[in-house]
Amino acid sequence: MEHRLLEYFIVLGEELHFTKAADRLGISQPTLSHQIRLLEQELGTPLFQRSGKKNYLTQAGQVLMEHARRVIYELEQAKLEIGQLSGMRRGRLRIGCSGNHLLESKLISFHRQYPGIELDVIELATEETHAGLLGNQLDLGVVFLPLQDEQIVSRPLFDEELVLVVASRHPFAGLPEVTLEQLVQLPLVLFPPKFFVRQLFDAACTEHGIALKPVMELSTMESQVRMVRSHVGGTILPASYAWTLDGTVMGRLGDGFGDGFGDFSIIPLAEPAPRKQVGLVYRKNMFMDATLEAFIRHLTG
Repeated sequence: MEHRLLEYFIVLGEELHFTKAADRLGISQPTLSHQIRLLEQELGTPLFQRSGKKNYLTQAGQVLMEHARRVIYELEQAKLEIGQLSGMRRGRLRIGCSGNHLLESKLISFHRQYPGIELDVIELATEETHAGLLGNQLDLGVVFLPLQDEQIVSRPLFDEELVLVVASRHPFAGLPEVTLEQLVQLPLVLFPPKFFVRQLFDAACTEHGIALKPVMELSTMESQVRMVRSHVGGTILPASYAWTLDGTVMGRLGDGFGDGFGDFSIIPLAEPAPRKQVGLVYRKNMFMDATLEAFIRHLTG
């Protein structure tokens, strides 16, 4: 069985659409169809079935997908290890991240130290990063822990906590902290319930017997910040993101929480504040080349 056929099969199994898979592979759709037929003939069974306008993996296709990904992964690991023996260094790292703000400062300093290494950082939910690691589509992940899987190594990095962001002239601006009970008085612009930050915040409110109804739900932190700037309401954001607003719409911030400069004021939530551990995750059996080791040291150092 040719390595190339397995790669074609994996991409089609991910896209479940011949035209999209062919575009991704850089080949024509008839060529892809022919290659998949060759693979099915070699195995003596259909790998895809069509229902209406959609393609699905057959049971045989699902079995092959699991093993094909493992084969491709092992070949990539072998290439890395052999390359290391000959003094080569990987030029690219693929990283899944639960929010680019979690890595922003580390990415900048790593790039300055290793400008020849390409960092491909993709914002993904924790479960998507998990799947990407197991599917050999990612090298590393930075996610909210815990991530329970015996195939994955987890290394804590820091605790992420939530803060209140309000306009600088808001009555709460400059407070040293704010309780969840005080937030009942505020119109709030929050993430929709499917987002982790919202779930973390809602869980803390529920634990204290508080029901908060946002005046608006928006799916990006940038849009929430614009609503705060327009005095629609306050918002609850990860602290690591709130401080990246420095030098953009926020103007200059002071060194401590509760300071109000420019358009906004950042106020910590009173203890016990909602927080979650952020960690580095990667496959347990992956080969650690010099580039990967350098990035991990940079994150954990």
